[in-house]
Amino acid sequence: MAIFRYKALTETGKNIIGVIDADSYDLAKERLRREKILVTGLFAIEQRSEITLNSSMLLAFTRELGQLLNAGLPLYESLLTIEEKHRRHRCHPLFLDLCDRLKGGDSLSTILNSYSKSFDAIYISMVQAGERTGSLAWAFQQLHELIGRRQKLKKQLLAAMAYPAFLGGFCFLVIIGLLLFIIPSMQELFEGRQLHPLTQLVVNLSQFLKNSYISLFLTNTVLILGLIYFFKRPGGRMRFQRVLQKIPIVKTVLLQAALIRFCRSSSILLIGGVPLLSALTTARKAMKHSLLEKAIKKAEKHLVEGKSLSGELRQSPHIPALVTRMIAIAEETGKLPEMLQSLSDIYDEELERSLTQITTFLQPALLVILGGIVGLVILSILLPLTDVSSLISS
Repeated sequence: MAIFRYKALTETGKNIIGVIDADSYDLAKERLRREKILVTGLFAIEQRSEITLNSSMLLAFTRELGQLLNAGLPLYESLLTIEEKHRRHRCHPLFLDLCDRLKGGDSLSTILNSYSKSFDAIYISMVQAGERTGSLAWAFQQLHELIGRRQKLKKQLLAAMAYPAFLGGFCFLVIIGLLLFIIPSMQELFEGRQLHPLTQLVVNLSQFLKNSYISLFLTNTVLILGLIYFFKRPGGRMRFQRVLQKIPIVKTVLLQAALIRFCRSSSILLIGGVPLLSALTTARKAMKHSLLEKAIKKAEKHLVEGKSLSGELRQSPHIPALVTRMIAIAEETGKLPEMLQSLSDIYDEELERSLTQITTFLQPALLVILGGIVGLVILSILLPLTDVSSLISS
């Protein structure tokens, strides 16, 4: 179903702008005619599923809506204020649609569910809980905190990988430049001479790349696309997770990040009044760790039979003992949401320490390794030039 923007005139001659959803242009026009709206312009915007909010805009929308609701404004007036503020933004049709459908009687959670690419299951569940308990302002404040911490976690992980990726890419380009341009231009210096084995290896590699770079590029492209397709499949992700689980430093970071997402999401959902089973199912989808997701899903099945969550999680080798012990205490005291929040704070601090250790160790190690590779290539070029007697005889 597409969204159409229309311009119309009120009975007093005032220009208004609105949106309407319909399967086609003619149906939108007919619906407006039935509502006795004097339309002066009707334009198709795009499919609802194609309108998305980026992470920064989602955070801003959640923060602003929570602040307006907390100030005492009604929901429709709050959304209308946000719509007026972002009229020049590319996501303005989404805000217009929210106002239009909310005025038409739809609930906010139902409307947000139409934009599944922008609002995930946790977001929808919290809004539903807020609507059910009459605490939408609190729900959006909690969502703002959750999204903010989630984006902070993402930035931490990206920052830890950015420098090594940049350094590796730069050294790769330097090596390719040497092999494809510098060494071929010095080919005449190497002809008819007895070369060092290292120099001969680099010269042969340069000739191979120069003669086969098109086929190598196509082969690598097909290989990368094949790997992307493989890892997007559930079985491929599971195998990839098993491989990462064997790398000591990486598996620790992935485990801590997944536990932070799960504990923080499930804690907020439980505080918002979402039932335990529904909270676990929704929070599990935010983990992005197939092995832990499998363990949580298995525990959910046994919860229906009346078994304890901590007892089921204890059977998984991937769940740390700290998690199961603290959840067991929370089940006895009836403070599971608070305990999950404490767990997320604990692993948040541990993740910061792990990332600091990784960057502290990885940066000098990469400099040594990549500098050594570049140095060997340059040394292979300089070796023949140091053979003065061979240069004179040639």
